[in-house]
Amino acid sequence: MRAEARREGADTVTATPVTHEPADAVAPGTPAGGAPTASTPPATPTVPRRATPGWLLALPVPAVILLGWHFGAVHGWTLPFGIRMGYLPEPLDVGRRLVDFAVGGIYDDSFSRTLWQHLLASFLRVMQGFLLALVVAVPLGVAMGRSRTVFRMLEPTVNLVRPIPVTAWAPLALLLIGFGDRSTIFLVFLAAAFPILLNTITGVRQVPGRLLEAAAMLGTPPRQALLKVVLPAAAPSIVAGMRIALGLAWVILVVGETVGINTGLGALITQAREQSRTDVIVVGMVVIGLAGFATDRLLMLLLKLGLGRRPILT
Repeated sequence: MRAEARREGADTVTATPVTHEPADAVAPGTPAGGAPTASTPPATPTVPRRATPGWLLALPVPAVILLGWHFGAVHGWTLPFGIRMGYLPEPLDVGRRLVDFAVGGIYDDSFSRTLWQHLLASFLRVMQGFLLALVVAVPLGVAMGRSRTVFRMLEPTVNLVRPIPVTAWAPLALLLIGFGDRSTIFLVFLAAAFPILLNTITGVRQVPGRLLEAAAMLGTPPRQALLKVVLPAAAPSIVAGMRIALGLAWVILVVGETVGINTGLGALITQAREQSRTDVIVVGMVVIGLAGFATDRLLMLLLKLGLGRRPILT
């Protein structure tokens, strides 16, 4: 009886259908390894760092120099080469003298309110000598750089005259030209001509020959290739020589204005030396430095406007 009942119960049991998921089915958000993980957050955009302004980077060096100058003058330091800073005026005294030199109202002596006439006279002499050197040295440098014959003819003479210091030319210039602006302009011309000449020769000789070949293949005449290929390719070297020459022009200006000239920054320094006015001497040096810096920036601005986007030395 019991066996029959068990058989009947087994016959009445129905199988439950079983569904099988594919082995490679993965739940959303679950990696291939099988362990669910949190979704990766989107990457945060990086904010570009702002570049430090150039004028801000340039401030520490003058600040350190002024501090060293102040403490050296106050405490009477003696530097190498026997430099006795106790004889120097303090920076604050030089600043007051500079303000009086420009607008007056502090000391009211013979040096008060004379800055602009001295600066204008020196600026005109520097510009005349520099422009004369530019007009002579650039064409001559192009000719020496492009022609081996011209280079061999002039190179020995150039390197023979170049080492002679301008201070050695000064007495001869006074005898041959006389006192006045012309001798100073001549000395400035000598100082500025050689850096422009040598840099122009170097820049022209470094122009790749493939550029000239490409220009010839495009039908550019040789004379136009000089203006359209050679000079633009040599522009960075020529500009570098111009900047060096302009700085040397301000250096030599003091030598040219020491004798026979009453107006100019060099003449001002000479008069202050005769009166042992160290504050006025330092003021003259500061003004020459500022004038040289300003004219260099003016030169670069004019070159960028004239050359457009062509690469030049910055």
